[in-house]
Amino acid sequence: MITSKKRKYKVLTNNPLVAEKLADTDLEVDCLALSFEGLLKAVRDEVHLGSHLLTHPLSGSVKPGETPYKSVLLVIRRGKTDIQSLRLIENALLTCRKFPLREGKMDPAVDRDFQLIDWTLFSSGLQALDGSYQADEID
Repeated sequence: MITSKKRKYKVLTNNPLVAEKLADTDLEVDCLALSFEGLLKAVRDEVHLGSHLLTHPLSGSVKPGETPYKSVLLVIRRGKTDIQSLRLIENALLTCRKFPLREGKMDPAVDRDFQLIDWTLFSSGLQALDGSYQADEID
């Protein structure tokens, strides 16, 4: 787990590519076998415990119903709920519910493309770690 300035960071993801790319880093990564909405609910649970969002739960222009993958970076804290983070994740869940989910098995090449899109969006958010990580250093 990365600790900087007494902060602990954690990645919640359902994207195996993100877990693979971050495997040799000291970031704590929880790769969960959840749907897009399920991942957002897991993030909400962390926020209720006091964690703060560092990346937006709906980053990029890919609609929730179009991709099965999401990765979110948090500052892990315990205690009082951060109201701004709670509003963001609750609004993300409301937005997610507006879009129908893709049904059926996805072509492996398309699935890998969606993993790569999520990784690209997420890796740009790693800059929130005081410049500790750059996406090109984790390729």
